[in-house]
Amino acid sequence: MRVAHDTRGFQLKELPQLSRSGVGRAEELRADEDALRSGWADALLLWVDRRGQVRLDGDALVLVPATEAADEPLAGAVFMGTRDDRHVWAARTRVLAGEVADLRGMGARLSDDDAGLATGAVAVLNWHDAAGFSGLDGAPTTPTLAGWSRISSSTGHEDFPRTDPAVICLVHDGADRVLLARQPTWPERRFSVLAGFVEAGESLEACVAREIREEVGLTVADIRYLGSQPWPFPRSVMIGFAATADPDAPLVFADGEIAQARWFDRDEVRRALALGDWASDADAPLLLPGSVSIARGMLESWADQTPSACLT
Repeated sequence: MRVAHDTRGFQLKELPQLSRSGVGRAEELRADEDALRSGWADALLLWVDRRGQVRLDGDALVLVPATEAADEPLAGAVFMGTRDDRHVWAARTRVLAGEVADLRGMGARLSDDDAGLATGAVAVLNWHDAAGFSGLDGAPTTPTLAGWSRISSSTGHEDFPRTDPAVICLVHDGADRVLLARQPTWPERRFSVLAGFVEAGESLEACVAREIREEVGLTVADIRYLGSQPWPFPRSVMIGFAATADPDAPLVFADGEIAQARWFDRDEVRRALALGDWASDADAPLLLPGSVSIARGMLESWADQTPSACLT
């Protein structure tokens, strides 16, 4: 007798790690220069280097008094919101001393407050790095609204922080198998679920169907939303879905983005999850993404399904 699982209705068990946030963004203060200047005296500042790294004290972000950097709001700094009634800002720095790490390495270790602050800071500062000239008229731009927009010096046209939407989809057979794939640049044995960027004029569901068809040649059905996660590498948001496909249909790697793909059963995925993540040195046929990625949460939720039917 074989035990089967009806996985068509599974949901994420937990909020994705980088979706956690406890910082109040206080949007109403962004245009209030007097309030921002007054709050600077007691404000905290998060330094972020150009590799997206931040300073840590154990499992906590290091926030320094803002007045150590300047006597008033620092040029180029971004107002991130409030924490414990204190203003919190983020700014670029060239060098960080002490223990440093990026979100991929330490995002899962942080508290909700720190995770939301670091993720937002990395994303908006990445946008500023690429937005020094207007995409409309090519003129230099200057920050405004406490770092949440930029104004063209030529026409006054206003640009806002850009986020690039991408879908990520766990394709399964409706029972006990999931399709995982490996990009050409990934080492052997490292697999994950399929993902791709949303194109102009395309719905999220249409993107799921197109990306799966282009990458592995499969037609999917039962496309369902699972959850989302900011992914500031450099400034994306990952929008998670599940969908079903026929495991007996041939896999075709048409667009060159996939080097290898295969169906894995639930027990194989559970064993791989127990080994850790891609950094594991275990001699195993399958290694999966780390806990900071929504992909891991999707796979853990799928693998955690309990038996719902028995087939002979």
